This record gives sequence, C-alpha cells and structure tokens, in this order.
Amino acid sequence: MVTIKTIAKIAGVSHTTVSRALNDNPAVKEKTRKKIKKIALDLGYVPNLSARGLVNNRTYTIGLFFSNINEGTSSSFLTEVIKRFHDALDKEYMLSVNSIDDLDDFNIAMQSRLDGIIVVSQSQRDDAFIDYVHQTKIPLVVLNRSLIVEDICNIGFDDYLGAYQAAEYGIRMGHQTFGMIQGIASFHSTTERTKGFLDAVHKQNLTVIEPAIVAGNYSSESGYRAMKQILLLPEPPSFVFCANDDMAIGALKACSELNVRVPQDISIVGFDDSLFSAYTIPALTTIKKPIDQLAQLGMQALSQLMSATEPTTDKELIKPDLIIRDSVRNLSF
Repeated sequence: MVTIKTIAKIAGVSHTTVSRALNDNPAVKEKTRKKIKKIALDLGYVPNLSARGLVNNRTYTIGLFFSNINEGTSSSFLTEVIKRFHDALDKEYMLSVNSIDDLDDFNIAMQSRLDGIIVVSQSQRDDAFIDYVHQTKIPLVVLNRSLIVEDICNIGFDDYLGAYQAAEYGIRMGHQTFGMIQGIASFHSTTERTKGFLDAVHKQNLTVIEPAIVAGNYSSESGYRAMKQILLLPEPPSFVFCANDDMAIGALKACSELNVRVPQDISIVGFDDSLFSAYTIPALTTIKKPIDQLAQLGMQALSQLMSATEPTTDKELIKPDLIIRDSVRNLSF
C-alpha cells in the first residue's frame, strides 16, 4: 500500500512536505510540488480522506436532505435525484441521504459534521430545518422550491409554468373538459401545479369538472385510485393532468382495467419526465423537470459556497419543457 511516507522516501523529502504538496500548500515550491505529485500519480497513490479531513477540518461528506423519503417523494424522483447528485459529486466526496421528517433533533446536522448540505425542499414545513442549518453556517443550497428569504442560495423550479404548459397543450389539442390528479396538499409543488393548470383552463373559459379534481399523494397507487374515481363519474373529462408521472402510471393502469382507451377515450399528461415515461403504453406526454440540470447547478453552487470566503446567495428558477408523446388525442379538427 502506497503511503505518504513511501512518496517521501522516493522524493527525498519529509512526509510533512509531501502532505503539504498534495494539498497545494504554497509553502512548498512549485517544482517540488510537481515532482511529488508525479511520484504519487506514478505509484497510484490514493489519499486517505479521513487523514485529509483531520488536516483540512473536513469529513468529505455532503448531506442530501429530502422533505420526506417515505411519503410524498415518489420512488422514481428519489432515485433519479440521488443518481444525478452522485454523478455530479466530486469523486473525493460521499453522499449522505436523509429525510428531514425522520430527524428527532435538528442537531444531527452538526453531529454528522457535514461539509455541506443540499436540501431538496418540497414543503414550507422544511423552513425550520433550513433556518437552523443556515444559522450553523454550514454551506447550504436549497433546491426544487423557491424561497422568499434572500440570504440563502436557492435554485427552484417553475412548477406553475409547467402545469400551465400542460393545460395549454390540452387546449391546443381541442379539449373542452378537464380534470386533475393532485399531489400532497402541503407540498409547494401541489399548490403551484394546481394553480397553473386551473389558471390556464379558466383563462380560456373552458370547463373544469370539479369532481374530477382528485387528491393523490404522488404515488402510483394514489393515481390509480383517483383515476378510477374520475372514470366512474357520469361525465368524465376528456383531459386529465396528473401532477407527476408516477400517478400518471397508476392512472394508465386504471384506464386499462376499465377498458378505457388512452388517448382515444381519455387523454393523460404527467409531470417530471421520469425515466420510464417514454416506455409506457402509450408513451406518456409529460412536463420535463430537468433533474440533471438541477443537480449540476446545485453542486456547482455548493462547491462555490464551500470554497468561497464570501457567502453566495444566488437565486435561479429553472424552466420546464413540454415533452409530447402519445397519450393526448388531437380533437382540434
């Protein structure tokens, strides 16, 4: 096993000099640093992060916090977010995945000695945790939900515009009657997506069938139950917007079981553009939430915060895209 002492012996310097050189300490001459780094590279030296952490006062661990892992966060969204952050994370770092609602004490954030924290926030109930972390001065980036406060780095997503686009597409395709399967009431995304969808329909003075506005919880099971409830109405809508793809998958199953054809008898639009939405039958028209972009921007912002002497409080709102596939019928002719 190659150690700092191995490199020091070959380079003819002390192990302290090697440690400083590998950490780009300016006290070591550039020529010596280059020589030591070349020896380390040639020998395949892998730094001991625990030892480096003692020197740099770091744990090389980033905390990724969701509002709730067990309820409300769909499995596809959770998996994709974790994967994207893992891909975007510097290879020297580890990712610790946590649920805010599962924490008995907010002090766990301090006890874990995390180098930085990313909160994928879905609810205003997260604000107490966000405020606490902010006060501890741990580098913090809040993603997914836009915050009102100005002094926290925040990259949000325009849920309102995405739902508005979904309704607009249905209107362009000639639909006159509309329904919706909503997410959890306390989630910011539910409020914004419901408002965006209804605003677009009402703007055109078209019909929202009130009994066809059904609450789900972002799971496929809830979409399945909600769609059955909608299909059993005396006059179901011709267009149903599901507030995420998981619920849209459940809705498609309900249609299949009741022999209702999609899109011939009813049209369905999802939200997120999850990995499996292109492989449903029919392929699901949906609103793309660019999780890869969200993760990349989040990691870049956190890296800046962890290395900057001045705090970064940048704010950004990512725009959605409509992904047109096969689950909406054209009634405009």
